[in-house]
Parts: sequence; structure tokens; C-alpha cells
Amino acid sequence: MAGIEDIKNAAEKAAGKVKEAVGNAMDNDHLKAEGKTDQVKADTKQAGTNVKDAASGVADSLKSDRDAK
Repeated sequence: MAGIEDIKNAAEKAAGKVKEAVGNAMDNDHLKAEGKTDQVKADTKQAGTNVKDAASGVADSLKSDRDAK
């Protein structure tokens, strides 16, 4: 499931970059700020996904160690 989340987060970040670039081109501070905010949200979501993946990996490793004994 993390693969889908990775794609969604990357798409959200890309959309934020586009929004920021359009804001820069149009000299629209509100649109620039909105684009930056979208990028930060995507980065935050991605960090959460990475933590979940790491925790899952640790749990799987512990289970494998327990099963091997």
C-alpha cells in the first residue's frame, strides 16, 4: 500500500511545485504560498508513510527472529 501512497504524495508535491511556479509567473503571492504549503503537506505525508514502512519492517524482522528460534 505504501507504493500507492508514495505516488499520491509525489503527485501532490508536483502539483504544489506547479502551483508555486504559476504564482511566480503571475506574481501572485497567495498562489505561491499555496503551492509551497501543498509541497510541505506532501513531504509530511511522505515522512509518515516512511515511518509506517520502517515500523512494519521492524515488526516483520522481530517476527522472523521469533519464528526462527
